[in-house]
Order: sequence, then structure tokens, then C-alpha cells
Amino acid sequence: MKKKAYRNTPAFVMLAWGSFLFFVVLILIGLYTLKEPLMVKGYYLMGSVGLISSSFTLSKVIRDNQEDEERYNKMFRVQDDVEDI
Repeated sequence: MKKKAYRNTPAFVMLAWGSFLFFVVLILIGLYTLKEPLMVKGYYLMGSVGLISSSFTLSKVIRDNQEDEERYNKMFRVQDDVEDI
């Protein structure tokens, strides 16, 4: 039976999630202690949530495009090898 192989170590995954949660907490603390009206705090919160979600989406798109490019190159490399024979 094949064993699952992950690209990242558990320590690196924990570091990534830990730093993400740490900075989200810092943003929330900063918004809570901000001496501005609720409207301004809401604007900053919307911007922060939008930035976080678009960062996740962008990283997924970049990863998917890279994997598609590798798959495309592998597929046509095999076809070129077959045609050369």
C-alpha cells in the first residue's frame, strides 16, 4: 500500500496557520482599540477580510496554473517522444 506523501512538513503547516491566526488576531485587536467611528472600523475590517480571502484565492490560482502547466508539458513531451520514434 502506498503511503501519502505531503509536500510540507507538519511543523511548516503549523507555522503557516499559526502566523496566519496571529496576524488576524493582531488586525482584530488593532480595530478594537482604534479610536475611530464604527463606520471606519467596518471599512478597515472589510478591507482586511477582502485582502485575506483574495490572497487565498490568488495562491490557489497560481498553484493550479503551475500544476496545469507541468501536466501540459508532461503530456506533450510524451507525445513528442512517441512521434520521434
